[in-house]
Amino acid sequence: MERTSNGGMLYHEVQEANLCAVHCVNTVLQGPFFSEFDLAAVAADLDGKERQVMLEGGAATGTFAAGDFFSEESHNVSLGGDFSIQVLQKALEVWDLQVIPLNCPDAEPAQIDPELENAFICHLHDHWFSIRKVSGEWYNFDSLLAAPQHLSKFYLSAFLDSLKGSGWSIFIVKGNFPQECPMSSSSEASNAFGQWLCPEDAERILKETSSVRSSSSAVENRSNDNVDQQIPYQALSSEEVRTFSEMEDDDLKAAIAASLLDASAVGANLGAVGTTSQRDETEKQK
Repeated sequence: MERTSNGGMLYHEVQEANLCAVHCVNTVLQGPFFSEFDLAAVAADLDGKERQVMLEGGAATGTFAAGDFFSEESHNVSLGGDFSIQVLQKALEVWDLQVIPLNCPDAEPAQIDPELENAFICHLHDHWFSIRKVSGEWYNFDSLLAAPQHLSKFYLSAFLDSLKGSGWSIFIVKGNFPQECPMSSSSEASNAFGQWLCPEDAERILKETSSVRSSSSAVENRSNDNVDQQIPYQALSSEEVRTFSEMEDDDLKAAIAASLLDASAVGANLGAVGTTSQRDETEKQK
């Protein structure tokens, strides 16, 4: 179960290199519990066990030589630093937490009412991030964000639906989460990319970074191939929030989901236009 921890402070890690899996695990636990070396050790242990199983199976059937499987690259961490879901599962098992796919039969209650859960892990291609309930409030702890993004319980459901519609794999994290994590100070964690924030500071930071981003790089972000993955992180406008607040629950969820999907479609169109424009410019130069 989820309990108030660290005086309601939010632990967030901003993207460092390709360490999003580390950031994801730590924000689920709400503290700097794991480093990239810890997860690499878990991956190596899993690789060793998998190789042993394959070796024993191959020896029994005579299908391959002893060194065949050992020449393979790791199945649990890529050269780019992306870890497998098995690594995240093993890391969280240390804290007696269970990771369950949201689309499995055991997760049906969460599919109906995700508000009843305490944490979700989301994955697409080489990016991981967590959605976590802290002190009764939901936050998006994506390391690509400068600070945690608050999610209302209605927006949570629509956000998860939007992610699933965009191809993200979503997992539920169940168990007894760590209640406290020692803080070195109110604003710094024990690693270079983690920080403790009160909800008010998180909201302020997001507003500041959103303003800068919208004026300097919005067009660039929406013209690349990954725009359909970035769109779901957008917050609702103040006008949309006021409109949605007047709706019934079911209508509200449907409207927010439609808004997010529309944004994804617009982003995809912008990306297509950008690609076409580049191609036309190339042809003119010829």
